[in-house]
Amino acid sequence: MKIKKRLVVLLLLLLSLLAASLAAAENQANNQNRGKIVVANRASGTISVISTETDELLGTYALPAGENSPEPMYVVYTRAGNRVFVGDRANNRVVVFSARDFSVETTIPAGAGVFHMWANGRGTQLWVNNDIDNTVTVINPRTLAVEATIPLPADLVAMGGKPHDVILDLEGNNAYVTMLGFVGDNDYLVHYDANSFTELNRAPVGKDPHLSLTFHNDFLYVPAQNSNVVSVFNRHTLELVDEVAAPGAHGAGMPLNGQVFYTTNLPGGGTDGIIAIDLRTNTVLGTADTPYGVPHNIALTPAGDKLYVTHSGGTSDKVTVYDVGNDHLPTYAGEVTVEFNPFGLSYVP
Repeated sequence: MKIKKRLVVLLLLLLSLLAASLAAAENQANNQNRGKIVVANRASGTISVISTETDELLGTYALPAGENSPEPMYVVYTRAGNRVFVGDRANNRVVVFSARDFSVETTIPAGAGVFHMWANGRGTQLWVNNDIDNTVTVINPRTLAVEATIPLPADLVAMGGKPHDVILDLEGNNAYVTMLGFVGDNDYLVHYDANSFTELNRAPVGKDPHLSLTFHNDFLYVPAQNSNVVSVFNRHTLELVDEVAAPGAHGAGMPLNGQVFYTTNLPGGGTDGIIAIDLRTNTVLGTADTPYGVPHNIALTPAGDKLYVTHSGGTSDKVTVYDVGNDHLPTYAGEVTVEFNPFGLSYVP
């Protein structure tokens, strides 16, 4: 009888541990979907905040008045200070919002032509591309001080090049900037030491290039819209490793698990508007149509189970939402109406 009782107690203990484990997993999944997607509405001078739990609009917040009507471009979140940074192209500045209540904390001067921007995983640097000045403004997200203004390579600028996209690795040691505007079949990718701000390497890439990376491998993914290709580079040497045919490849995003890279077919009118690429084989897993044209930028939840796309254009006001299943392919799940010309967007916990 004692043995039977012990077996019953052991079984009950195992069932209790299993229930606790399942509950913890469910809570983790729920917490990952309790975040927000913050969207920059370029033509309205506002940001929209969307719940990733309900996909409902939580609020719309205006950028502070400036010398010119605000023109929000891209959104970056940093855990350092729990802040949301929004580039304001028309006023050569970055607006800093509190991620808690989206009140404006301050503004930080940048160069002329604020465009793409990115922060490293440690929250110690935010790089802001300025495509009129042909510089990069480096901001400390903790102190909100401008640490450096980096001129783009003079020889590439003399050839007509302008900075476009930018990304930093999670450790914060390397930064990558794409430059476009060149005559011929190629634009350029420039690799910087993020500590000394010196150029380490460069490589020709396709036309209108953007950037993405994951901590799970040592590659850099470069979708090039006007070359219909996603190029895969070694992050350390900028050696070309592979190329994946992808029509109109523009937007760039991948979940934290790094198994799939998603890009948008911006000029495709919504047909095959989202393209999913397997990072293990560098092959196209599949595509999904979007209900609106000009699918532009991508944001994902940390678990990679939901994907959001802005549809840009002067009178556009839509962000579309997709569920991502175990096959990693997005399925249209709905839309959110925001304000005009939704442009950059980012996940905010």
